[in-house]
Amino acid sequence: MINKNIKFSIAIDGSSASGKTTGSKFIARKFTFKLLSSGKLYRFIAYKIIKNRYKYNQKFIKYTSNKISLKKLKNKKLYSPEVTSLSALIAKKKNIRKELKKFQINFINNNKKVIIEGRDIASKIMPDADLKIYFKCSIKEKAKRRLKEYKKINKYMTLKEVEKSIKIRDFSDKNRKESPLLFVKGAVLVDTTNLTINQMQSKLVRIVRNSILKKYGNL
Repeated sequence: MINKNIKFSIAIDGSSASGKTTGSKFIARKFTFKLLSSGKLYRFIAYKIIKNRYKYNQKFIKYTSNKISLKKLKNKKLYSPEVTSLSALIAKKKNIRKELKKFQINFINNNKKVIIEGRDIASKIMPDADLKIYFKCSIKEKAKRRLKEYKKINKYMTLKEVEKSIKIRDFSDKNRKESPLLFVKGAVLVDTTNLTINQMQSKLVRIVRNSILKKYGNL
């Protein structure tokens, strides 16, 4: 157990299906950190746009961003196919990223032990994080993981279709103009391609513990 009074921040980045969300949740539980998945913020905005059939403008984005809460981000409707498609589009918008950055900064300032996971966290949101972790995984392995999820919705989905979708998403994330997915200097690389869940968890425990010890020594 880590001393609850320490102040420590972790920035986690990685592409879709790389293991970053699973890893982030594990670290949060293991070390009692507050966790925010930044992708949910964009999903929330997309959900509100669709729900209100609204052609969004800056006033709407600002108003909606101010209404976000961690409780509202648990809404299962944020994961509908329509919301997923729109959230990927609006995540490229500079004005939307700017508004949602405010929520993320407030989250950091209001909690002592924080993790934020996403695609531009170490480069844009938490450049001074105590620990930066970058998750990666092979396209083929990511597709296998995603296919298991998609089969629950569409049993006719093929591995080839999922691979194509992931390649397109990865290319978009790494090459978008606003806040692209980057491996920043000083980040710890975690390649989950050949790791089991238990192996990944053991590796993350070592990484986090060593980083905290480096900052605070034995607690």
